[in-house]
Amino acid sequence: MTARQLLAHFGLPDNIFAASQAALSALVGLPLARALTAPVPVRTQDLIDHTLHWLQQPHHYFLTLADSRYPQTLLDIPDPPITLYVKGCIALLHMPSIAIVGSRNATAQGVLNAERFATSLSQAGFPVVSGLAMGIDAAAHAGALPHAGSTIAVIGTGIDIVYPARNRALAARIAKDGCVVSEYALGTGPLTANFPRRNRLISGLSRAVLVVEAAARSGSLITARVAAEQGRDVFAIPGSIHAPLSKGCHWLIKQGAKLVESAQDVLEEIAPAVPTQGGHGAAVRFVPPALEALLAALGFDPVDSDALVARTGLDVAALSAQLLELELLGYLEVLPGGNYRRVG
Repeated sequence: MTARQLLAHFGLPDNIFAASQAALSALVGLPLARALTAPVPVRTQDLIDHTLHWLQQPHHYFLTLADSRYPQTLLDIPDPPITLYVKGCIALLHMPSIAIVGSRNATAQGVLNAERFATSLSQAGFPVVSGLAMGIDAAAHAGALPHAGSTIAVIGTGIDIVYPARNRALAARIAKDGCVVSEYALGTGPLTANFPRRNRLISGLSRAVLVVEAAARSGSLITARVAAEQGRDVFAIPGSIHAPLSKGCHWLIKQGAKLVESAQDVLEEIAPAVPTQGGHGAAVRFVPPALEALLAALGFDPVDSDALVARTGLDVAALSAQLLELELLGYLEVLPGGNYRRVG
């Protein structure tokens, strides 16, 4: 905010650094005026040199508010970053995009939903924006990457740092076939306070925000709230009334978010003329006939083995064998406490 005040008052950055201490202090106070008129610290000069070297590499960009390549969608939010570091396909920043966010500790069903929705949206030509976190974010990026719309990762560190480190390979793929964006200087580590702030850029770059899974108190709800404040559409996928990670989505729906069951629901709201692949964009899987009865008995809410024995009439040994087969086929997940839940 202070930087934008300085730019609004003095114009170009050169004018700020050429201004007198008295002129600066009248606007920002004496301590900051002294810092702005002092010689450039060695550490700052090293960072400038490092950034200039980084910019010499292909598809690396540094955008200011005055740059024609700066995304217009961010200029429209109340607090756009004064600079952006970009790596990859910068053209994606100027395409209508859709954010997909959700829990880092996602369920197998949530991961599958995120990936399938992202695939369909990317196939329809919409870049999928997310935050490169584990769980829903990573699934959304992976689902969007092979397709026409591809994906944008907005990160809360310097653009030369991958956090979490286990997403390093995914980040490299995004930089190659999508786009990575950060407002933080090179070398900035994973500071806790930076991640909620980057959420305003995830929603700011997007036409709409889809929340896949979220606990009652989560960063995804922050993104949804900021999206609503920015005038973006908010969508949420419902889940079981017993699932902790459905609580946030259900709360959003109660607050006016649009309930969606497929990517088609999202596209019909924001781009009714865009042809899509339909549904979740997933292939139909074959269910072995011997397992159909158990799959039906599972339902879609968490259930324990005792209830399944009562529903199916199977003995414990036969039930365990069939449950294992369904798990290996990807039709169920085992929850903490030994409960089971159907996937897909």
